[in-house]
Amino acid sequence: MLQAYVKIFAIFALMFLGYFLSYKQWFSNRTADVFSKLVLNIALPFNMFLNMTANFSRDEFLTLFSGMIIPVISMTATFIISLLYRKLAKVTPSRQGTFTAMFTYSNTIFIGLPINLAIFGEKAVPYALLYYIVNTTFFWTLGIYEIAQDNPDIEKARITFHPLVLLKKIFTPALLGFIIGLLWVLTTFDVPQFITSFGGYLADLTTPLSMFVIGIIIYFSGLKNLKMNKDIFGVLLGRFVFSPVIVWLLGFVFPVPPLMLAVFMIQSSMPVQNSIAILARNYNADEEFGASSLGYSVLVYLVYIPILLKIIL
Repeated sequence: MLQAYVKIFAIFALMFLGYFLSYKQWFSNRTADVFSKLVLNIALPFNMFLNMTANFSRDEFLTLFSGMIIPVISMTATFIISLLYRKLAKVTPSRQGTFTAMFTYSNTIFIGLPINLAIFGEKAVPYALLYYIVNTTFFWTLGIYEIAQDNPDIEKARITFHPLVLLKKIFTPALLGFIIGLLWVLTTFDVPQFITSFGGYLADLTTPLSMFVIGIIIYFSGLKNLKMNKDIFGVLLGRFVFSPVIVWLLGFVFPVPPLMLAVFMIQSSMPVQNSIAILARNYNADEEFGASSLGYSVLVYLVYIPILLKIIL
């Protein structure tokens, strides 16, 4: 348990370093954009491919995808609860869609993957990626649609999803790395040594750059600009209470390996998606609400994760 805490502290120390270097003006918002592109398009795909080929066997293939039912049902249930909650709690109408997106979907890559690696090791990667597949698919369909509903001119500019655009959002380089890794495992071929070495160097960039991005985002969002209100409190309930509890309950209905369920619980209880403020701005929704919810969810997570680990481990 202590070793897991030390590893998690080291990861969040990287986030604080990103915050500090932003304060020292080493990093800018542009730096966050560059780091995000490096992680999502280069480091993470290699990370996914190498982890799949090194830690996943063909015999585990059916076991992996049989567990997809839990994230699918849990996100559907959390989405429905968010609709009920925002009605009963009278969430501000101009931010209800953004509220639902943050209540339901988690940060499965920039924080989720490093945390799972720190706690469970590389054996957790296939399960973390499985949750990521479902989370990404739901977020870029229902999530984006809900955020778009907050646009005051939504009746004049209804959001439509072109199939090619949607496929591009879902089949990200990271997901493609995961899929190629799976296909490679099924062939039982060895990965060439050059790819292992070259890709390994790039894959190792995933965790530090991911946490730098979070630190940069929190700095430029401004800690002094974080304003707690009942709507943000509702988002935190969704992220840290409703979502993991639903996953835990589903574990009694759909038996899965203990490690898979533990990873799903960790992934389901991650902070808000780090891109939420940018998306809210793009769709003319409540950007300040998105940024404040992101900031609070990351800061609260520092206190929350030891409690969750105490329950799970």
